[in-house]
Amino acid sequence: MSSSANSNQQQQPSSSKAISRQLKAKASEFLAGSESASNNLLEIVAFLKESNARKSAVIPALLVVESIFCELLKRNEMQIVVQPLKPADESTGSSHKQWLQAQYKESFSAILESFGHDKPAESSQSLATAMKLIVAETEHPLEANSGTVHFPLAKLRQVLQAMLSSDRLNTHMMNRFLEYSAHLDVIYFCWKIVPSLAPKEFCPSTVFIQNYLSLVGAICFGKEAVEESPSFLCIQMQLDYPYIRKHINKTWSCVMNWKHDETSHRQLLILLLEKVLSHLDKPVLLTDFLMDSLDVGGAISLLALQGIFVLIQQHNLTYPNIYEKLYSMFEPEIFHTKFKARLFYLADIFLSSSHLPEGLVAAFVKRLARLALIAPPQDIVIILRFIGNLFLRHPALKRLIFHPTGGEVPQDPYVMDERDPIKSNALDSSLWEVATLQSHVLPSVATAAKFISNPFPSAEWDLASVLEINENDIFDKEIARKSKEYALNLERPTSMFVHCGGEKTSQCWKLY
Repeated sequence: MSSSANSNQQQQPSSSKAISRQLKAKASEFLAGSESASNNLLEIVAFLKESNARKSAVIPALLVVESIFCELLKRNEMQIVVQPLKPADESTGSSHKQWLQAQYKESFSAILESFGHDKPAESSQSLATAMKLIVAETEHPLEANSGTVHFPLAKLRQVLQAMLSSDRLNTHMMNRFLEYSAHLDVIYFCWKIVPSLAPKEFCPSTVFIQNYLSLVGAICFGKEAVEESPSFLCIQMQLDYPYIRKHINKTWSCVMNWKHDETSHRQLLILLLEKVLSHLDKPVLLTDFLMDSLDVGGAISLLALQGIFVLIQQHNLTYPNIYEKLYSMFEPEIFHTKFKARLFYLADIFLSSSHLPEGLVAAFVKRLARLALIAPPQDIVIILRFIGNLFLRHPALKRLIFHPTGGEVPQDPYVMDERDPIKSNALDSSLWEVATLQSHVLPSVATAAKFISNPFPSAEWDLASVLEINENDIFDKEIARKSKEYALNLERPTSMFVHCGGEKTSQCWKLY
């Protein structure tokens, strides 16, 4: 940048609005073709690069650069006509276009550098600017051609590479990219690039892996976009799903070979279950990976179990110890994970058959009943409804309700530490746990536990209606419940709860 430009930069106002007005004025002078404004473009690009270096606000410069080059592309002022077997045009007009293209290239690099800005709003705007320039260049290519469609694939590759940082998670940018990745043309060109962005000679960093998986998750897989409402960002085209599917499989075979920590392992399984699995050519090849994941424990085991269930259901996979694995997952820790609802959903499906051995189902009933004694109130309701549904599927289990020799708390024959549910002696026990819950302090829990003392309904309880209930829902329901008025000699505090308890605590006085 020239010395005059440097001095101009030093005179930049501190106000963002003032900077924006000054940049827009320079852009207007440049686009108007004023001879005295020939250096304005250089100054604007230099300002963007300096803003990147200082990590200061870049949005004003990004928007001005975007408006300049979108207008230049629209006017075809950067377009060069290339004719085969003819020498390049060395005229003054051609040299000016080459100079503009060089500035365009330098500006695009500065925009990509802004992807690493510390503020999400700034980096997200850099992505939006880059994509708008890609759209403008598609509609008005830099090289004149005879009717063929041009898409700046190299620039899209640079955009995707810039989002795949090895130093920082770019989740906010992946979310912003969703605005573009649902379009059929973007889907096609992204999948043309994505497999080549995955390192094959070495295992990338954990941050890169998480960003790469987020990028794959942000790109639609084709079928979904076609079935919903096909749209195009800049090129109308027929979706080549076999081509996309080929690249999905190529990408996945590479990702599976990377070394994953717990976070990326979980992210990989979620992506597999929610998006990738139905597009794989040979899903059965996942068997070893899912079996190994099943032994990890926690949420990873649960997600792997769901994958195995899909293979069992859709691809005739056999897994002899699947019920033992499911049984072992019902531990107290499950109530404090966000995959709790998924476990109950899977267990409901696995135990839906009425032809399962009674001893096996009885073991699940007893394990769930035992866990209900220490579960949060909202989870107790789920457990009780699930147990009730198992009784409806297996009427012979009603012997557990009033088992004459089932023992009480000190002499319960059920062995909860037994890994094999068949050997847990569940059929010799009784459901004293559920009877205990009939005296629970919360009326909703106590009422739910009374199902063992009342006639069973003809239809199963709806688990879906309670799987997402949380403690606030139960609290609000109790607050709204109309209760009998009692005369109490209590005065509500006027200061303590205002400062310490907040709104929720003050609502407790509505109970009295």
